[in-house]
Amino acid sequence: MSDKLEKYRKVDHVVLKISYAVALVILAALLVWGALKLFRFSQYEETNDAQVMEYINPILSRTKGFVQEIRFQDHQQISKGDTLVVLDKNEALVRLQEVKAEIASAEAQLQVLQSNIHVASSGANIHQAQISAAEAQLWKQQKDFERYQELLKGEAVTLQQFEAVKTQLEIAKSNYQTVKNTYLNSQDQITDAEARIAVAKANLEQKKAQLERVKLDLQYTVISAPSDGFMGTKKLQVGQYIQTGQTIGYMVDKQQGLWVVANFQETQIAAIHEGQQALITIDAYPGESFQGTIESFSPATGSQFSLLPSDNATGNFVKVTQRFPVKIQFTGSNPVLSKLKAGMNAEVSVIKE
Repeated sequence: MSDKLEKYRKVDHVVLKISYAVALVILAALLVWGALKLFRFSQYEETNDAQVMEYINPILSRTKGFVQEIRFQDHQQISKGDTLVVLDKNEALVRLQEVKAEIASAEAQLQVLQSNIHVASSGANIHQAQISAAEAQLWKQQKDFERYQELLKGEAVTLQQFEAVKTQLEIAKSNYQTVKNTYLNSQDQITDAEARIAVAKANLEQKKAQLERVKLDLQYTVISAPSDGFMGTKKLQVGQYIQTGQTIGYMVDKQQGLWVVANFQETQIAAIHEGQQALITIDAYPGESFQGTIESFSPATGSQFSLLPSDNATGNFVKVTQRFPVKIQFTGSNPVLSKLKAGMNAEVSVIKE
């Protein structure tokens, strides 16, 4: 019995020593971890509220029509200029023929007006020549009247002869005024024709502008990729009618590159400035680290850009530490950069200065 007790005592003693050793190892590890964390906290500003960002561009239709073809799939890689969607162009082709016919009609109308002004100008020239003849005839009749008036005083002519000359003078005056009015009317017709020609030319230019617009609409029936990247989810269907300016999909623009937006607390930004180096880790690739440079600070806290900014002037106030978005541009040539995607979570560390 005593041997068994002695054996149990020895086992307990060994277990106790092992427990002490394990406890000491854990305590030492905690102390080392705490010291490292304390050192890191004193040397770095860190945040895990950060995401990888890329430009996600909407692809818009610049004209309206029915979808005839869809030439992309979900998440497909595309290059700048690749055809994504083709719209039905039959309506645009009909409109093109209509505008061409309207242009032909406007040109014909302009030619008629130009012909009218040429005729009116010729008539005005004739009437102007008639004015000179009527003026000469009036001058002759006026001289005859003055001469007969003097002869009548000396009773060299009869009253009947004098009245005949006087009548001829009145007829000459009437003819002169008639020809003059006809000339002025011709001038008015020319002015009116010139005004109508100006309107016709403006109408013709408007029709030509409409033609160019229709040609653009024909070009816009083919929707191409604006840059290199990847398409998002396809939500468009063949036969669907889309409006001008409607979004047909989204693409991730790979030409603009990647960056990280880190949301630092307002108590941290005093030790951060533009141009400062940053260390970035990505949750999806825990064994990798990336270098970056702080490019810019948001001019306001993130809450100020929200749809409904908080109003501390109403209700009970609870002080909440605000965060400032900081843009960090990737630097270096880590091959894993090409695998990063927009929206991935990241952790950012910046050395205090």
